[in-house]
Amino acid sequence: MSLSIEPVAPDFRDDLASDSKLLSRYVEACEKLTSHLPPRRERSVAQQEKAARAETAARGARHRFLDLHADHVHNELTDGRSRQVRLDELAFAGADRYPGLVPTRAEMAADQQLPQSEKSGGEVDQGIFFAHLLDRRDTGEHLLRSMLAPTARALDLLPEFRRTGHLDLGQVVIRRDGCVAEVTICNQHVLNAEDNGVVEALETAVDLALLDDAVSVGVLRGSVLSHPRYAGRRAFGAGINLTDLYTGKIGFVDFMLRRETGYIRKLVHGLNLGSGHRLLDLPGGKPWVGAVETFAIGGATQVALVLDRVIAASDAYFSLPALTEGIVPGAANMRLGRVVGRRMAQRLIFFGEQVAADSPQALALCDEVVAPEAVDAAVAAAADRLADPAVPSNRRMLHLAEESDDLFRTYMSRYALEQSARMHSPDVVAKLERTWVHRKRKA
Repeated sequence: MSLSIEPVAPDFRDDLASDSKLLSRYVEACEKLTSHLPPRRERSVAQQEKAARAETAARGARHRFLDLHADHVHNELTDGRSRQVRLDELAFAGADRYPGLVPTRAEMAADQQLPQSEKSGGEVDQGIFFAHLLDRRDTGEHLLRSMLAPTARALDLLPEFRRTGHLDLGQVVIRRDGCVAEVTICNQHVLNAEDNGVVEALETAVDLALLDDAVSVGVLRGSVLSHPRYAGRRAFGAGINLTDLYTGKIGFVDFMLRRETGYIRKLVHGLNLGSGHRLLDLPGGKPWVGAVETFAIGGATQVALVLDRVIAASDAYFSLPALTEGIVPGAANMRLGRVVGRRMAQRLIFFGEQVAADSPQALALCDEVVAPEAVDAAVAAAADRLADPAVPSNRRMLHLAEESDDLFRTYMSRYALEQSARMHSPDVVAKLERTWVHRKRKA
């Protein structure tokens, strides 16, 4: 085939075996059209347009293939939904079984070595894959429930945590005091921002708190910062680590999807302990208290939305600068309007409005505002109140009424498409570039 002639789109016939071969050959042909082009940032306008046409054609074929076969693909990769398979394992198994459908492990490992502006865009193809799996009720529910299972790391560490009541997970520390497990984010050099490692450590810590029968209530807070401007002060979190996003270290699957379907959803619903009965799989979790000190920026405000009691220091503030970053702020678009109203949600997301904790508007984002020196006592009092045995049943019913599994699954299906595309859009890359240059000049 000539490299200048675009391949003919495959005519899928609803036969999985033959259609998967057609997809593989077509994607390979599309990739050959661009294999001779220079790296992304060095391409001419004409070369960029040629690459975009080839990528769009291949992605259109993936959509059509998954329209027909998403159920069968998922069933095959999970042995008829008998196995709980996590996101990364599912994506790489799909790559091995259906060449051309999603990037392979080796391809994604190579991408991780590149800055965001030079990546292949394979994460967009992962977004297509998960969007179709989540769009279908049976496959989507199985995928989401699989992500609520305890991680292998948490299960390995559970005996030690039960014995000592304390574990240092690197970027997160968990400590049990009585019936309360305090989970502290320790990423001080970037103002307790989240990255792939923080998301992994947070999920492990949340699992441990939920698995330990001695724990009735969890507390989430940020550690004391080392930054000169905030030295000696705690901060709840600065959102996504933009430096890591710029340098290509923030993963779509390992950060964006895992964060929402892993530790944040576990804060809401608890763990899927695999009882074998759908109604009994999710015991409803445990109540969580958040201590918002100094600031809750971006992802930190997203997390505050799902906590049962939020204590804010009077000198703290909340913000959700989604447009500054150019990406979708997780599930905040689904939850924020319900909490603060549509108009205020738009002011936060579209205009980057900051909400001071001691302002009337903050009453929709936190439950109690106290002097900075009184935060510890207020958190302890809230945890004591939430340790009441009647709380878990009531919080389970509250969550059922306001955020159904179908609502979350449908949102995440669209989120997979939107977020994977936003991460690789030219305007996001340009914004990251400007932020990077600004920080280098200040340094």
